[in-house]
Amino acid sequence: MIEDKLIDRINTLYAKSKSVGLTGQEKMEQEKLRKEYLNNIKTNFRAQLDNITKSSDKTALD
Repeated sequence: MIEDKLIDRINTLYAKSKSVGLTGQEKMEQEKLRKEYLNNIKTNFRAQLDNITKSSDKTALD
């Protein structure tokens, strides 16, 4: 899954940043990947909110 590969790469870059540090190019990649991940979360969350419908059945809450 693309999402899993994205998360794995973000985690790899994070671990490297804590151990030996990142190059300038790796820092840019890390920032780009984080933004992409957050945009995916926002898009998925918005899609879930858009699919919520109001139920007129009051017994559903009981």
